[in-house]
Amino acid sequence: MLLTPPPAAPTIHFLLLLPPCPLHHHLVLLHLFFRAASLLHHLRTRGALALLDANSLSLAAAAAARSGNARLAHSLLLYMLRQGLLPDRRAYTAAVARLTPPTKALRLFDAVLRHLRDAPRDDLLSPSSCLPDTAAFNAALSACADAGDCRAFRRLFDAMAAEWGAAPDALTYNVVVKMCARAGRKDLVARVLDRILCSGLAPCATTFHSLVAAFVGFGDIPTAERIVQAMREGRKDICLLLRAVAMEAESAIDDAEQRQSDAALLDDIVINPKLSLSEQSTHKEDEEEEVPLLPKAYPPNARVYTTLMEGYMNAGRVDDVVVMLRAMQREGATSPASRPDHVTYTTVVSALVAAGDMDRAHAVLDEMAAAGVPANRITYNVLLKGYCQQLQMSKARELFQDMAAAGIEPGVVTYNTMMDGCVLADDIAGALALFNEMRSRGIAPSTASYTTLMKALAMSGQAKAAHKVFDEMERDPRVTVDRAAWNMLVEAYCRLGQLETAKQVVARMKARGVRPDVATYGSLAKGVAAARKPGEALLLWEEVKERCPEDADEELLEALADVCVRAAFFKKALEIVAAMEEKGIAPNKTKYKKMYIEMHSRMFTSKHASQARQDRRRERKRAAEAFKFWLGLPNSYYGSEWRIEPLVGEDDYDPS
Repeated sequence: MLLTPPPAAPTIHFLLLLPPCPLHHHLVLLHLFFRAASLLHHLRTRGALALLDANSLSLAAAAAARSGNARLAHSLLLYMLRQGLLPDRRAYTAAVARLTPPTKALRLFDAVLRHLRDAPRDDLLSPSSCLPDTAAFNAALSACADAGDCRAFRRLFDAMAAEWGAAPDALTYNVVVKMCARAGRKDLVARVLDRILCSGLAPCATTFHSLVAAFVGFGDIPTAERIVQAMREGRKDICLLLRAVAMEAESAIDDAEQRQSDAALLDDIVINPKLSLSEQSTHKEDEEEEVPLLPKAYPPNARVYTTLMEGYMNAGRVDDVVVMLRAMQREGATSPASRPDHVTYTTVVSALVAAGDMDRAHAVLDEMAAAGVPANRITYNVLLKGYCQQLQMSKARELFQDMAAAGIEPGVVTYNTMMDGCVLADDIAGALALFNEMRSRGIAPSTASYTTLMKALAMSGQAKAAHKVFDEMERDPRVTVDRAAWNMLVEAYCRLGQLETAKQVVARMKARGVRPDVATYGSLAKGVAAARKPGEALLLWEEVKERCPEDADEELLEALADVCVRAAFFKKALEIVAAMEEKGIAPNKTKYKKMYIEMHSRMFTSKHASQARQDRRRERKRAAEAFKFWLGLPNSYYGSEWRIEPLVGEDDYDPS
């Protein structure tokens, strides 16, 4: 069979170098990209990628990144660098802006810069095509902010103009706001607008959105409100408002601690070295005269209002969320930019769902339709989650049907939400039917899909079926088997008391490099109780103390304490309840009193025990007396100080 010759570079150009098209051509563009990706895969498997030049590979990488396949873009760019080809800056900018995690994006950008530095000057005949510009650095700086890496941020910020001639613009300083907010520097966030204006730049609408979002993130709703109100009033002296906020925030900073932190590296980016805040505080009159004014008024748009609305939602101020919506609707009659959009309405729905007010939340959906704002999949998913959490599965199914009638295709999150609702409602068959329906529609299950189905099967006592789902998950290359999946498999076996099988799963889990956590040990504690193997509880408690003493929660500690009390391991029970009390967890003494009286009140009452047996049980008797002392039950040492270590026994008491 003759093989078709591989396409040359012009063929890839034809497939990828497409002019901007209307939105209804989006599927056509995706189809063409997938064809190009298929050709690339064909070339790669035949070892013929060398037939493509730098332009073709750059176009392919840019198309891959913009179509959501950042991993393919990353692979193509690394291949180019290994082959000594310099990628077009639009290609690596698109990839850096979309790669996750952000540390991966930073490594790619650093690799590109390193190859550009090492490249001979003769290879840089077209600087505008491969050298990084401000947009490229903005993408990399945004990745630094997402990663919380102040050192990398300062390094790139210093290099962008000094080494590469890419001057910061307003968008750069918008990213500076995000970085300062991530670093917890409220004082610097309040100074960024001042720095933008002093640098001769004009802020954009995104600048004010970034500022409002930063203060909302700090939980400083009053400052966010003052900024929005100043924007509504058309004020141009917003810097004056922010300077007061900066002065107040600076007074609360520990200077010694700040100098030692990486966040101090951001100071020179934001604060003018010639005029520090402390100097400004001693020259208030000059400061008032030198406040830079905005070049124009910046009325708040829907994005700014919605961000403030999210702050109200996070603070539980649901009524303020609704009031804000009504104000936007009134203002939108004369200012279209302030008109609520689908993000605004979805935020309102989210706030009402969080408050448990499903009737009002559903009314907002109807209100969206009346206003001509189409709801999207996210809006429906939020509503579905609310109904599922309240176990209103009939309404959830009705909304699911309405979603399809509105022409909105459900996604994997939609199905996961419905499946989780079925699990909460103890409808195991319903969860399984949804999982199968999702796959029949060509929707790839996510990690959460598999884990939710395993949870449903575990709750119904079908551990083997849960294990089959786990095995299928391991074979699925599109998902990663995470700790939650392992824990669910452990939980499935522990619920049936199959402790040994559960321990084998934990051993496999450790061998795969997945460290057990509190949920793992909590399931094992339940398995110990179900299997009635109290001796295993002692080993489990020792492992918990060694591996995660700080993370042990109430559920785990209480389960271990229950097993120890039932098995009359009072010394270990005292250790566990002491650990609970140190964490501020109040043990249920009433429960343990009842357990002791019902199960152990006749302990050590035999008058016919041999002396050897009495000697063997003496230590247990001391622990029992100490446990009774802790419970407040009558004991031999009621007036003594309680300690975990063995107390003096009744037989050893010497009044002299």
